[in-house]
Amino acid sequence: MTDRKKLKVKIFDKEYSLLVENEDVASELAKYVNSVMEETKSELRNQPTETIAIISALNIAYDLFVEKNRFKEFSIQATDKIKKIKLLINETVEPAEPS
Repeated sequence: MTDRKKLKVKIFDKEYSLLVENEDVASELAKYVNSVMEETKSELRNQPTETIAIISALNIAYDLFVEKNRFKEFSIQATDKIKKIKLLINETVEPAEPS
């Protein structure tokens, strides 16, 4: 079982206690969420905290989907290039048939 540590983070002026496996990663995530919420708050003045939280969550989900699609496209391109390289290697390695 992984050793979890207790970590306190502050997001949107509220403190949360988390059980985490990696304190550095959890701290960076909390900073990221806080920054998205602060940015959303500055764009949507006078909105309730719940609205800011939902819009922030949607913005973070959008960023995740964009990155997932980039990774998928990269993976497809890499797989195609690997197949082409394997074909070239096989053509080079296989001895020519005698005439």
